[in-house]
Amino acid sequence: MQATSNSGDEHVSLQADSAAAEAPEQMQPEGKPAAEGRPAYGWMIVRELVETVVLSLVIFLLIRQVVQNYRIENHSMEPSFYEGQFVLVNKVAYWFGEPDRGDVVVCHNPRNTAEDYIKRVIGLPGDTVEVRDQAVWINGVRLDEAFLHHAIVPGELGGPFRVEDGQLFVMGDNRPNSSDSRVFGPIERDLVVGQAWLRIWPLPQFGVVQHADVLLAAPGSGN
Repeated sequence: MQATSNSGDEHVSLQADSAAAEAPEQMQPEGKPAAEGRPAYGWMIVRELVETVVLSLVIFLLIRQVVQNYRIENHSMEPSFYEGQFVLVNKVAYWFGEPDRGDVVVCHNPRNTAEDYIKRVIGLPGDTVEVRDQAVWINGVRLDEAFLHHAIVPGELGGPFRVEDGQLFVMGDNRPNSSDSRVFGPIERDLVVGQAWLRIWPLPQFGVVQHADVLLAAPGSGN
């Protein structure tokens, strides 16, 4: 009787120890130990980080298809733009329309397309452009340029230049110091990157780039 009682107590004690040892595993979801869940959590963080980076890259590339930042690196558009200023270029401005006379555009240099210029549209398809008498003449009529610019030097002659379909005649506002269509002729329309839209630096001059009225002179102004 005494032995039977001791044996029974020992048997009960062993069952209790076994249950206690298994309890931590049984408390984990689906009976898995806590250590097995840690790699999955780390992988989830990595995956979310990769997704965030990829999404940011896609958004950046989409924005680059719409606008692009440019730094002015020469003096050809003074006094409208100065070296060191930054402008945003609207690359979709001419997707559904054509440049207008007086628009400021960024275009590839026709002699080196890896280099970009900022110029003003002067001549449109069908125009004949000529430079004489310190003025620009379009189809024999003097161009009335009612905006600030540095005048053509006395005695300069250029053209006549015929602007064909799909071409533009562009000039810098700093007429004595600009390499433009007077040098390399009308440019192909496909070389236009977009329209100068927003001056973003320096901050005191932040604002929308204004379109300039470039009109043919009134009758009677003559040649």
